[in-house]
This record gives sequence, C-alpha cells and structure tokens, in this order.
Amino acid sequence: MALISAEKDPMGQAIADYYRTGEAKRLRVISSMFDEDEIPVSTLFRGAEQMNAMERTALDAVYGRILDVGAGSGCHSLVLQERGHSVTAIDVSPLSVETMRKRGVEDARLADFYEMECDTRYDTLLMLMNGSGIIGTLQGMERFFDRLDRILAPGGQVLMDSSDLRYVYEDEEGEMDWNPEWGYYGEVDYRMQYGRVKGEPFDWLYVDLETLKRYAEENGYCLTLLALGEHYDYLAQLKRKVI
Repeated sequence: MALISAEKDPMGQAIADYYRTGEAKRLRVISSMFDEDEIPVSTLFRGAEQMNAMERTALDAVYGRILDVGAGSGCHSLVLQERGHSVTAIDVSPLSVETMRKRGVEDARLADFYEMECDTRYDTLLMLMNGSGIIGTLQGMERFFDRLDRILAPGGQVLMDSSDLRYVYEDEEGEMDWNPEWGYYGEVDYRMQYGRVKGEPFDWLYVDLETLKRYAEENGYCLTLLALGEHYDYLAQLKRKVI
C-alpha cells in the first residue's frame, strides 16, 4: 500500500480522534464483495491484557530488531517497547504515525513496506491484524518474498497472521460455492470511510495456510504454523531455508 494523504486517511483520522477525545465515529469498511462492516476504533488501542491468544503468541516469539508493519495506533509496538525490545513501527497513514509518536512509540515512521529504505535489516517482521493483507493479491506474492529477501537479516523471521475465507463460501455440506474462474476467493477489495473522509480503494489478501505454504516453498522459505485462532485465522512463521 502506497503512502496516503491526510485528506484521504479515514483510519488515521479515526485513530487521531479516539486518542484525542476517547471517542470516534463509525469507521466504515466497504467492499463490493460483502455487506458493509465497521471497525470498533477502541479495539485499535487495546493493551496486552486485551489482546487475543494468537497476538500474545506472536509477541512472545519476537527476537532481535523488530519491524512492526502496518502498526496503526502502535498497540503492539508499545507492548514490545515495555518489554525492552528495539522496535520500528511503520504505517502508510500519516495521522496514525503522528498518533503513535504521541502515544510514546519511540521509532514510528511514515513508510511503505515495499518502498522504504533498507539500510537496516530486521530480525523479526511483525505483521498482525490480517498482516497478509498488504500482499494485495496472489500475483503480489513474488514481490512480497523478494522484499523479504532484501529486508530480513540472516536467520530472520516473519510473524504473520491471516484468515481463511473458505468458511464464507461453504455450503451446508462443506463444499465451496466458488467458481475458480472468479479468481482466488481470498482476494478482497476494500474502501474505508470515516465521516466525510473517504479513502481510496485497495486490494487486500486473506490467504489460506496451504496456499501460503506453497508460495513460501516456491520462494525459498519454510512455514511453521504457530497458532490457530477461533475464527478461521492462524499465525505463521516464515523463515528463509538454510542451504
């Protein structure tokens, strides 16, 4: 996802409002594929005690220098900072980055994961809250793994979660009501709106575990399943294969 302007930053505006006043309007999530939904903005400010088991597993598994990708309000970075870790938090939302800094994230940067300078290599890439989304589509997998080659330190890892949307399209017999000619069922288009602030449409990828494992192996990585969530979601670790 490319950097966005403050005028088209609905999530950032919602995060900024909630931080400033403790309240926020509806953060609407609009898709051509599903009914309209919304993100409860208060959940973006959860502390360690409000995080689910899968998030806690990820935060316990980090090591070395950490890059928190799509950090939002900085909730994960703040927990890791409190534990003494070195964390860089990045987001494409300028208002989110501004709020992270106000909340005490020591190294919060406005940056696009795919375009940021790679002077530093990281030991852990933390990609939570459906972190696979920034891959966009399956066609983006090669670009994603190429980026990992450039940004991960030797022995580094990616901790990434996703959901398998298969359950959305299963009938009562457990068969998929999805035509492969339509494309991959985990490729979703989204747009967000907060009050009068409208964001640009963007692609978001929910990838099932087996598909992610296949792409990982094709690109020289191994996948380890670390946790299964309660809502068809999972946490995976990706590491470069040792030759």
